[in-house]
Amino acid sequence: VSRGSYGFVYLSKKDILRLAKYTDLPIKDFINLYCDKTDGFVHFKERRKNGECQFLEKKRCSIYAARPTQCRTWPFWDENMKTKIWNKEMQSFCPGIGKGEIIQPSQIEKHINADRKNEDEMINEVLKS
Repeated sequence: VSRGSYGFVYLSKKDILRLAKYTDLPIKDFINLYCDKTDGFVHFKERRKNGECQFLEKKRCSIYAARPTQCRTWPFWDENMKTKIWNKEMQSFCPGIGKGEIIQPSQIEKHINADRKNEDEMINEVLKS
């Protein structure tokens, strides 16, 4: 969580493999250092007292090139696309909304689909274990 709220950053198997490689750590070491498991789902540990992501350095993501799918697709998740949620919650939480380059609907749809696929993969991983 980059801004001190909004829950866990969940990790799929693909995310863990990509992040372990990026940080140049064996998979088990990466998991032991940076991850916890809740209800069968792997997620980043919440290490900082203010709730900021442990990979946030000088207000920048230090693992941006390898960031988890959940971060790559934010804020374009199914549950955020409802008008009331987008207009109230998302705009107050995400300072980039309404600023900068306009994101095309096709690109938003790609993010939504990637998030859905990632969520399905994580659920399947939990069901297998």
